[in-house]
Amino acid sequence: MFKILSSGPSKIATAWKGFKKLREANEISKHFSSYLEPVIADTDSTRHDVFNIRHRVYCEELGFEAVRESREECDDFDQFSTHCLIHHLKSDNFAGTVRIVRPNEPHQQLPIEKYCLSSITHEKLSPARFKRSEICEISRLAVPEEFRRRQMDKFAGAATGVINESTYSERELRCFPFIAIGLYLTAASVVIRNDIKHTYVMMEPRLARSMGFIGIKFEQLGPTVDYHGRRAPYYINPSLLMESLTPGFKLMLKNIQSKLDEKNS
Repeated sequence: MFKILSSGPSKIATAWKGFKKLREANEISKHFSSYLEPVIADTDSTRHDVFNIRHRVYCEELGFEAVRESREECDDFDQFSTHCLIHHLKSDNFAGTVRIVRPNEPHQQLPIEKYCLSSITHEKLSPARFKRSEICEISRLAVPEEFRRRQMDKFAGAATGVINESTYSERELRCFPFIAIGLYLTAASVVIRNDIKHTYVMMEPRLARSMGFIGIKFEQLGPTVDYHGRRAPYYINPSLLMESLTPGFKLMLKNIQSKLDEKNS
């Protein structure tokens, strides 16, 4: 009596798949905003928090830099950088930091240019080919030890944002290191807001793979070299980011952008 369309089941399956993706997207964004919020360090007090977190991670824990009496880790690049923090709402403490180095004078270089320029073998994407105002570098991502208490976060690389591939699961939101991802998406918000066209990162290949899990897909520009461990130069731009970012984290990025705009209004 009834005519059953052959395309029916596939349409239902497609609709259900779309609903599940939307639900997952909302859950990811809600999970982040329930516990964490992005902050731009634009005061002396918040910049002190940035430098103190970096000192605890880069100087005291990892030994990448010398311990300083001030307990602040900073350098010349900080003078032309935008610093981001992730605020942990429950404890009212900062749970991580990252900076966006933004040269605006001809003589100002990115860290990757000063220390690792020879590692860039992809000449067409070398930062030297672009205007200073069009480039930036994301660097000094640091998550302090007290925010890595979960067993899955106690492994080499967690301090600088690597996702533990052995515990990663798309179905278990608790497996995502939301602090590190929030820092990268906060940095991305700054890049997009300021219309910076080319972004560089010097990082461990496994961190690049980690970010690929959520759709942040960097293009490797050269071989791995020895710089604070085994690292390689990577590139990304806003178009590449938005093309590959998964729906859940795309919504999370949108909400981070809204939160930052709200604070600046």
